[in-house]
Amino acid sequence: MAKKQNKFKGYDIYTQAVHTGTDYDEGTGAVRRPLHMADSYKLPDDLSKVNYSSTDLLMYSRNGNPNQHWLEEKVAALYNADDAIVLASGVAALHALFWTLLKTGDRVVYPKVSYMAVYRLFHELFNKKFGVETVMVDMTNLEEVKKAITPNTRLVHIETPPDNPTVGISDIAEIAKMAHENGAVLSVDNTFASPFNQRPLELGADFVVDALTKFINGHGDAQGGAILSNDLETMDRIRYEAQVNVGSVISPFNAWQIFRGSVTFPLRMERINQSTLEIAQWLEQREHVTFVSYPGLESHPHHDLAKRQMKGFGGVISFGLQADDKTIEQFCAHLKVVTFAVSLGHDESLIFPQPSYDERIDLYPSQFHKGFIRFSVGLEDPQDIIQDLNQAFHAIGL
Repeated sequence: MAKKQNKFKGYDIYTQAVHTGTDYDEGTGAVRRPLHMADSYKLPDDLSKVNYSSTDLLMYSRNGNPNQHWLEEKVAALYNADDAIVLASGVAALHALFWTLLKTGDRVVYPKVSYMAVYRLFHELFNKKFGVETVMVDMTNLEEVKKAITPNTRLVHIETPPDNPTVGISDIAEIAKMAHENGAVLSVDNTFASPFNQRPLELGADFVVDALTKFINGHGDAQGGAILSNDLETMDRIRYEAQVNVGSVISPFNAWQIFRGSVTFPLRMERINQSTLEIAQWLEQREHVTFVSYPGLESHPHHDLAKRQMKGFGGVISFGLQADDKTIEQFCAHLKVVTFAVSLGHDESLIFPQPSYDERIDLYPSQFHKGFIRFSVGLEDPQDIIQDLNQAFHAIGL
């Protein structure tokens, strides 16, 4: 596919969120593009030049659909990227990128603290099934990263923030230099930051993954994931290998839903940035809160780095309580405004406890070893959220 066209390049992200990928519907003149649920599309009369594994021609929904393509235009614009591929979920996007880039004998360097699906993909599947060498390091420690990236390293993958779920920060620009000096490429999971707060391609990353399910959709009602890059040749390989021939394409309805949600994404992100910092500062003052990990706090060990490479600090806080696992569960269950559920980036605030018996707990920094809470701040009034947290603390005797 060719480089994505962006008629609104140079405009503010608020304007691009509204207008990119949008046009009049040719059939009706409607100012909203329609939902196309068709599986198949009319083929040209001359089939001699049709490539049935191509994504350039609308022919079958696994090869691509209009709603997917319009969403790709918008997401590429939000990231100021030459190209975007939108797939069925954030994990589908991660798998598609790794599947296309890696082969037996390659080396991957990735975070000790990472999203569970990344841990499973590298620690179990790619390693054991395909003979890919997978190396975990503390990505916040540049000396460790430098030692881990060897000449046979094909891929360096980071999450920043969060080192999910501990909300650490990695230096994208420095790690990009290290990777490129060794002939490796750098991919960055930017889901927690979103393109409103951070654009890794502009800091030297080669690929970006964003779970659109989270902040860009923002309504908790549709799954999708995106890969962003300026490397058009590799992006076409990803389309061929992972979308068309593995089948991780997004459904038209989910693409339509996320397209609609993305219009208000910058407004929501601005609000979430402000509210999350206010709530993190309040939590830090609580007597029975043992630690608060949020890059917007001056107490965060990577606060200065976060200020350099981020516009805002995002909507996810991790914090600990002087309580056992069961009591922490009860605290979450007592909340009324905040919803006790997995995921993040929704309009409603979401909270989820990570227990001390988590299989990866020893990989986390020491303050996390007794269990902790991951908290995704939503669009509610921050004072209402604080009052809700306060009453739940009192309910468990803190």
